Amino acid sequence: MLSDSPSTIATSLLTDFDISLFQSGKHFRLYEKLGSRLTEIDGVAGVYFAVWAPNAREVSVIGDFNRWQGGRHQLYPRWDNSGIWEGFVPGLERGALYKYRIIAPDGRRLAKGDPFALYWETPPQTASVVWDSKYAWKDQDWMKKRQQNAGQPQAFSVYEVHLGSWRKKDRRQSPSYRELAETLVPYVADLGFTHVEFMPVMEHPYDPSWGYQITGYFAPTSRFGTPEDFMYLVDAFHRAGIGVLLDWVPSHFPTDAHGLADFDGTHLYDHEDPRQGFHPDWKSAIFNYGRHEVRAFLISNALFWLERYHIDGLRVDAVASMLYLDYSRDDGQWIPNQYGGNENLEAVDFLKEFNETVYREFPDAITIAEESTAWTGVSRPTYTGGLGFGQKWMMGWMHDTLKYFKEDPIHRKYHHNAITFSLVYAFTENFMLPLSHDEVVHGKGALIDRMPGDEWQRFANMRLLLGYMFTHPGSKLLYMGGEFAQTSEWSLERGLDWWLLPFQYHQGVQQWVKALNHFYTSHPSLYHHQFAPEGFEWVELHDGNNSVVIYLRKGEATDKPLLVLCNFTPVVREEYQVGVPGGGQWKCVLNGDDASYGGSGYELPAKVKAERKTAQGRDHSLVLSLPPLAVTVWVPLRCSVPMQLVAMSALQGTRKARGKLGKKEG
Repeated sequence: MLSDSPSTIATSLLTDFDISLFQSGKHFRLYEKLGSRLTEIDGVAGVYFAVWAPNAREVSVIGDFNRWQGGRHQLYPRWDNSGIWEGFVPGLERGALYKYRIIAPDGRRLAKGDPFALYWETPPQTASVVWDSKYAWKDQDWMKKRQQNAGQPQAFSVYEVHLGSWRKKDRRQSPSYRELAETLVPYVADLGFTHVEFMPVMEHPYDPSWGYQITGYFAPTSRFGTPEDFMYLVDAFHRAGIGVLLDWVPSHFPTDAHGLADFDGTHLYDHEDPRQGFHPDWKSAIFNYGRHEVRAFLISNALFWLERYHIDGLRVDAVASMLYLDYSRDDGQWIPNQYGGNENLEAVDFLKEFNETVYREFPDAITIAEESTAWTGVSRPTYTGGLGFGQKWMMGWMHDTLKYFKEDPIHRKYHHNAITFSLVYAFTENFMLPLSHDEVVHGKGALIDRMPGDEWQRFANMRLLLGYMFTHPGSKLLYMGGEFAQTSEWSLERGLDWWLLPFQYHQGVQQWVKALNHFYTSHPSLYHHQFAPEGFEWVELHDGNNSVVIYLRKGEATDKPLLVLCNFTPVVREEYQVGVPGGGQWKCVLNGDDASYGGSGYELPAKVKAERKTAQGRDHSLVLSLPPLAVTVWVPLRCSVPMQLVAMSALQGTRKARGKLGKKEG
């Protein structure tokens, strides 16, 4: 029961060392010190509050326990000039609603949510909630396996999800975290994805922001349940053998009255000058990465999700907007750095420190950059001058590939470079191939809408796109709905078009995605060197007239190579001569034209023997038919050439194709 007595300073939970780390930007466990904490002081139970508001004239806690009246439960400024206000409210219990009433330097009275709140009211309500999460994790096997596999080559296939619109109940209502554990988890497991990625789950006030305008950085949105409910969902994925990635947004934050903007009446978390502190695209505030306390806030937030919620990795949104001072700005609308350039040096330092800290504290986790420019070394170690991310989205591959697939097959021979160019730079970064939510919104339509031709050709092209992606070097990401060729543009107002699944072509695409995931995860040649040139060799890249590309994928010396043939036209290419690294018989192990996937069912021989006949610069060759609009993959039953020599052939072939080797994963 809440005492009638006002708050007191009582005993501080912050040490001098905490303050020193905070002020130097090196305190990366701030969630253990700031915010609201249920505790007991001198035998009295209650809540300890601590908030950073250095320019405030007065700070007090308001809530449902004092009728939202300021002044009674005051916080007190620390004596060390840290800008932290703290106090203890006796009798306050878990579940209490609260905000900080802050009197600004100019006398304005602000009502702010707690930047470190673990739980918030369900929007449109905006109060923070006193909370302490109590959950018994059951994912010990997963966490142990994750630790053992750290640094090892792994298949990495991601299903990207917007939790509120994956599947609706009664057309409008979204399922809870626990309901998703019963439906989404087995669905993703059945399709064979290795990871799921959630668009931002952190608390946000506005649904149409898709979660990218965050006000509660330390709380999963209460739209779908409690923090423990979200832990249950993550736990369920782990127990099913599936990793969980979160979208993380350190690039900007909204200007809602209860959020971080104007927090103590000043530009505390952002820059005062709008040329540095206001984002013109998203009408939001930009973090001040040069301020030590802001860096500590953000890096603490990253570690919080990895530690408290067992998250396996963070996909960092809009990295390009952080790196460039002139991002989306005209001349005169931005301020150059100290050397006159457009690089945001403070953001660069922040990103390096973020990655170094994550990998030091959680070496078995991963960071992934959504970075759309040619910035050098995004996924290279910081000690070599890189930013230190584990992977980077391959936006160039995505743009070129979708542009190519929009072309009528009869015209694709004039655009052949678009489908081969990605291998010029494929190994300069640790690339992830993204077919993300950004490609099915804002009037772009569904992926299937990009595919030309009649109904059969459109679905064949869709299967071809996916087959090409899964056999191309790099990890994979597919947005929900793409796995069964959703026909309408994604909208958060409704669930996916699950009514399409009974139709044969949609079922075929879904079964194809399932087959691709299984094939990818069970063939090390597709992932052992997915970020290095040793894993790829061109066989045929110049046949634009027939719109055919052929390549080999390689793993370790003991792994058999995979021969991948892509026919980007609806015409069967019969008796096509294909150079291979040795003699012996070859078998087709994956065929996107199979009737079970909705293909034409063009009959291929069970086995083909390589003859000693030169083709594409190789001493042996196969004579094969290439089914229409399809990827086929062949494997030698017994290769007559030692794999070490095959690997050397791959290296030489890559040198010829690219002219220069990219950097190997550092």
